[in-house]
Amino acid sequence: MKKLMPIFLLLLSLTGTAQNDALFSRATEAYNEGDYEKASEDYLRILENGAHSAELYFNLGNSYYKMNQIAPSIYYYEKALLLKPNDSEIKNNLRFAQNMTLDAIEELPESSISKIYKGITGFLSFEQWSYLAVGLVLLFVLAYIAFYFLRYATHKRIAFITSMASMILAVLSVSLAYLQYRDFEAEQPAIVFPEETTVKSEPNNRSQEAFKLHQGTKVFVLDQLNDWKKIALSDGKTGWIPSSDIKLLKDF
Repeated sequence: MKKLMPIFLLLLSLTGTAQNDALFSRATEAYNEGDYEKASEDYLRILENGAHSAELYFNLGNSYYKMNQIAPSIYYYEKALLLKPNDSEIKNNLRFAQNMTLDAIEELPESSISKIYKGITGFLSFEQWSYLAVGLVLLFVLAYIAFYFLRYATHKRIAFITSMASMILAVLSVSLAYLQYRDFEAEQPAIVFPEETTVKSEPNNRSQEAFKLHQGTKVFVLDQLNDWKKIALSDGKTGWIPSSDIKLLKDF
């Protein structure tokens, strides 16, 4: 019976993959036919099955954008961008969706060092940096083995330099993966979903209004107290908002 269990799990996994592939094809066909509601329903069913990808989130963003549902459109574009931070098509469509929001929030000026740091660490996601590190370690092993088996001094020198360079780059990739993961965990972005919501100065309805926000605006969660979350905007403003009014982006 124990021997049959891995086979059963493998068949179950293959069945789930086939079902998700069929749903994805059907959703894409519905999207191409202009039935965006049907497309979004099938894409969401794939998410409910436990599968997710940048392509899936991107297609969901497109579907909601076509239905003029700005908040979910931006929400799924942002999730796609978390998985593929340098995808120009995702960034372009996200900008189109953001142009339909009401809140014009200016970002605080960023130092040159901070821009360089984010440019380097954000070039790949932490998962991609990790995969690159694994590939470089494999290259190091192969080059090191070749160093012992090659006969000619020139070839041995090339193999040695390749192995050392691969190891140095692998260590660098691991470091960047760690930094990217640390930053990823520290930042908790979310999207406002109601058409309009009031941000309070304290976590209760009796407190003074700080400012108002509208659907599709991106905020950053700093703290939580009961049913309230303390948020910050990219311009530095902070306040408390009902937890039900925002959806976290990193709820994978």
